[in-house]
Order: sequence, then structure tokens, then C-alpha cells
Amino acid sequence: MRYATKLAVRHLLSSPGQSALLAVGVALGVTVFIFMSALIGGLATLLTQRTVGSIPHITIEMRDRDPRVLPVPGTQQTVVQKDLSRREQIAVWQPFVPVIEQTQGVTGVSPQIRGSAFIERGQAVAPVGVTGVTPGKPSVIADIEAALVSGEAQLPADGILIGRTLAEELGVRVGQVLRVVSDRGRERSFRIGGIFALGIASADRQAVYMNFTAARALFDLPTGVSRIEVKVEPVNDAPAIAETLRRATGLKVTPWTQENAQLFDALDAQGRTGTIIKVFALITIIVGISSAMLLSIVRRRAEIGILRAMGASKGLVTTVFVLEGTLIGATGAIGGALLAWAALAPFPPVSEVAQGGLPIDTGQGQFLLAVLLTTGAAALASILPARRAAGIDPVEAIGQ
Repeated sequence: MRYATKLAVRHLLSSPGQSALLAVGVALGVTVFIFMSALIGGLATLLTQRTVGSIPHITIEMRDRDPRVLPVPGTQQTVVQKDLSRREQIAVWQPFVPVIEQTQGVTGVSPQIRGSAFIERGQAVAPVGVTGVTPGKPSVIADIEAALVSGEAQLPADGILIGRTLAEELGVRVGQVLRVVSDRGRERSFRIGGIFALGIASADRQAVYMNFTAARALFDLPTGVSRIEVKVEPVNDAPAIAETLRRATGLKVTPWTQENAQLFDALDAQGRTGTIIKVFALITIIVGISSAMLLSIVRRRAEIGILRAMGASKGLVTTVFVLEGTLIGATGAIGGALLAWAALAPFPPVSEVAQGGLPIDTGQGQFLLAVLLTTGAAALASILPARRAAGIDPVEAIGQ
């Protein structure tokens, strides 16, 4: 093996221009591989942050009740329809909170009072969805504090937070008073404590956050909560964590993947597209190295013939040319990884990408995988040319 390695290195150094050109071709292929990995991974992270980042990863609600069948004699069945005037709620919710918080992967828990209402300001009326949250914790699910454009995220008993689009439509600002009328007919005046912009059209136009206690009175829920929203990390583990919570609580538990199946499918399709591009990059490397090795063998037929005439076995010749291809692949792969690292270094983290910028996630560049796959692909690409070199008849080669 030592002798074969020495011969392989000498062969490569005897044609430095050709060897360098091959290594550069491999390096470019590896750079494309790493760049696409970082770009596809960054896109997935950005989409997840900007869509899943502001919604609950798991929603826990009271189980739906099926209509109750009355035991009436005869052939007909009589059922009692669900009372639509009753608001669905988790009546006893406090014991579930510590259970949820202690579940592995859970990063945030937010019991909420939710309901529909109208905001009135003079002649202007706007339908809104009200969310009552624990004071001091408005950002457990959506990062309201980071999204504030004016005011503060404090939620006193008479304060509310509204979206920027809603504020513009009503022509209001922080400090002004609005009247909120719930779907239960209760009404109360609130002072605008802050205005936020989450970047989600529906939330910025219709979402209103208020104090947990104020929402309880507004929607006539003296004890229970409407739902419990949960944040998890990583977000792709939400279905498994949801199943764990379902068994632990016995409630209706819904992961974000179930309600956002189209987004999940889009991310999956995006990942497959990236894989196809990377496979083509590897195929290009294999074809390039294999073609160059075949041309090199034709040019060195006489050298190979002399080597065989001096007693070199077919196995030694095969090893020499496989090592040549492997060395080219390894050198190009390492050079390509360094080039990709230098090219990706100036890009900011995905969380800081400006609107319209490229979401490059260097951490998902798969540098080591690219080097290993390229080196292995180069070795495989060299096998066929190496076997062809080993099959050269020394008498014919020298005679030519």
C-alpha cells in the first residue's frame, strides 16, 4: 500500500496542471453541495420561524362531545344535541399545567381565555379575536414584546394590546380608550397599552390581547380556560410530544403539523428538491473524475505496460489508480469545504435575515458529510478506470 501510494502521488505530480484542474472541479461541486445544504436548511428554518414561530406548536382543548342517545323504546333513535350556547372550556385546568411543563421538549405553557368580540370607537366597529393571557407573560407563544412598535407589553386589568393594522384602521394610538363588546353581550372599556406587528395579516388586523382576569369576566368564564397553548423545541417533535400530552391529560391535543399540513408538505418537498440537487452535484463529480482517469490511462499506456512488465500485479495497478482518484477527491473536497466556509461566513444568522435576503444557515451546510461523500464517490469513480488499466497487456502497451 505504501508503494502504491508513492506511485499514485508521483503520477499526480507529474501532471500538476491536470491534477489541479480536477481538484478545482471537485471543489466547485462540493461548494455547490454545501451551499445548497445551507440554503435549503436556512429556508426551512426561516419559514418555520416566521410561520410556526408565532403560533402554538400544540393546542390542548376539551374533548368534543358526541350527541347523547336517549334510551327511547321503538325503532327510532332520539339524541340530545350539544348545547351550542355553552362555551367549551377546560373546567379543571390547574393540575395539568405542571404536568405539561415537566414534559420533555416543552418550552412554554400558556393557559388562555379566548373568544370573539367587537371593538367600538365612535361609529367604527371591528370584529376581533380576544386572547386573555397571564399578566407578565404575553410572549410565551407569540413574541409580542419583540413585535411591539409602540407602547409596552404590560397588561393591567384595564389594558389591551392590539395589532398595527387594526390600530391604523381605527385611527387609534397608545393611550386611547376603546370599548370591547364580547359575544356574550358583556362590554367594557380598555386603554391601549401597546401596538404590535407580528407580520401575520390576520393577527395584526384581528388579534387583541388582554389580562387573563379581565378576559374571564368579559367572556363569563368564572373558573375554566378555553385552551392551553404549548411551545416545544424542536418544533418537528410536536406530534410525538402531543401524543405524550394526550395520554397524560386525556384532553384533545392537536400539534401544529395537523393544522398546517400544507406547510409541512412544502418543507418536505423543499428538502427533497435540495437532496436531488446535491445528488446531481455528486454525479457530476463522479463523471468528471471517471472521464479524466480514463484519459489519463490512455495517455499512460506505455508506463502501465512497463510497470506490468517489471512484475507489478494487476492488484497493484488497480490500487494505484484508485488511490489517485481518491486523493483528487479528498483534496478537492477539503478545498471545496474551505471555499464554501469562506463564502458563507459573511451571511448573517437566519434570525437576522432582512426582508428579501438569502437565509443561509451555515450550521446546516453538512461540511463533513460533503467531504466524506465526495471522497467516497471519487474512490468509486476510479474503480472502473483502474480495472481497465490493470487489464492492459504489457507487450501491446510497450510495443505501441
